Amino acid sequence: MIKIKKICCIGAGYVGGPTCSVIAQMCPDIQVTVVDVNSTRINAWNSNRLPIYEPGLQEVVESCRGKNLFFSSDIDAAIREADLVFISVNTPTKTFGMGKGRAADLKYIESCARRIVDASEGYKIVTEKSTVPVRAAESIRRIFDSNTKPNLSLQVLSNPEFLAEGTAVQNLKDPDRVLIGGDETPEGQNAVRALCAVYEHWVPKEKILTTNTWSSELSKLAANAFLAQRISSINSISALCEATGADVEEVAKAIGMDQRIGDKFLKASVGFGGSCFQKDVLNLVYLCEALNLPDVARYWQQVIDMNDYQRRRFSSRIIDCLFNTVTDKKIAILGFAFKKDTGDTRESSSIYISKYLMDEGAKLHIFDPKVPREQIFLDLSHPSISEHDPERVSHLVTVCSDPYEACNRAHALVICTEWDMFKDLDYERIYKTMLKPAFIFDGRRVLDNLHTKLQNIGFQVETIGKKVVTKRFPFTAAADIPKFSLQDPLPSPVQKKPKI
Repeated sequence: MIKIKKICCIGAGYVGGPTCSVIAQMCPDIQVTVVDVNSTRINAWNSNRLPIYEPGLQEVVESCRGKNLFFSSDIDAAIREADLVFISVNTPTKTFGMGKGRAADLKYIESCARRIVDASEGYKIVTEKSTVPVRAAESIRRIFDSNTKPNLSLQVLSNPEFLAEGTAVQNLKDPDRVLIGGDETPEGQNAVRALCAVYEHWVPKEKILTTNTWSSELSKLAANAFLAQRISSINSISALCEATGADVEEVAKAIGMDQRIGDKFLKASVGFGGSCFQKDVLNLVYLCEALNLPDVARYWQQVIDMNDYQRRRFSSRIIDCLFNTVTDKKIAILGFAFKKDTGDTRESSSIYISKYLMDEGAKLHIFDPKVPREQIFLDLSHPSISEHDPERVSHLVTVCSDPYEACNRAHALVICTEWDMFKDLDYERIYKTMLKPAFIFDGRRVLDNLHTKLQNIGFQVETIGKKVVTKRFPFTAAADIPKFSLQDPLPSPVQKKPKI
């Protein structure tokens, strides 16, 4: 069995950076080099301000950077020297062509495969870390087999990540399982054992699961689809709770105490976000359609449809409560990341809520403790969000440096991310500076223990899955906010008439 002494990871993003940093810390006898074509990102990894925020990551990087952990832009040299190469590049959903809106775009995976075969000599293990569709490893292998060299031998493995942003370092150091898939050949099994030996530095053997390549790839998609399904399921119940007077938190607790179900991922909210859930479910839908399983495809598509419905329903509720118009009204958006303890905004529900409110002419004042101003404007200036009118964003959106500034003179306060700091704000101070009636829309149920206090202060409180103000009629979502997805094909730009 080959002993892995040097690892190269292509891709210094949310997966590659933390994963290889922890491997370097746990395996001081292995040299780990993370490479990326983005030199700015590499420079950030080599600085005191990392390009991504994860609790505990800074300490891990600083403990081994320059010793056995390196970040470099010299991709070919790192590939050439490595015994094991991780592919951890982005696999976005296609926005045009066959499979647009569902299929994964594998152009970066293919580019990596071609670069690896060009730069490599001798024996190497190539491992796909990125979330990929089933049989992607076969595509990588075909590229390798079609570009063979006399002195080159490449084995392809699947080793999907199961990280939750905000707890990635904890997930890596104490994983539920490590999944490794490889060919059921002697060469493939030797490669699997070599990768197992790396993880066995700190992961108990009973937590390392080996399968064939296809099972490993499908397991990743299925895991994220099941988690997304639970969120959409409890969100569907939240709509029923608001109409009947039940409390979705109480319902979720009762459901979760059933050991057959469990209490994980039963938190009703404005919807799931992040880079994986929507992408992987859509990938699964496309796979089912391609394999002529339309009923299965429709089943999983409903998980996405319910997530979209929850966002539209919440936005409609804000507009309805503000006397059916938000035009020129200042609304404070607290939280822009898709979840707490991360600066990642990919597929964040905050983007969708902001789009719907901007469509109605609302003036948004946005605060997030970890998302930079540039990222917020970049997300909201996407053509699908800005309606091909970037000036609209600069006119309607202001990014604030603290929550009190965002709420000053606002008609409503909308919590879109469950940052713990939002529980400890001085709401009496906020109420005094807001226009009356002052509304709080808690899209994450972070203020549950403060409802009575907030009402005594004078706030009108609206939350997910519960009727806080019993005097109002049960809310029914309006039908005038259309379905929308960042994965939809972009509409044609609106031709504006010249000013005379």
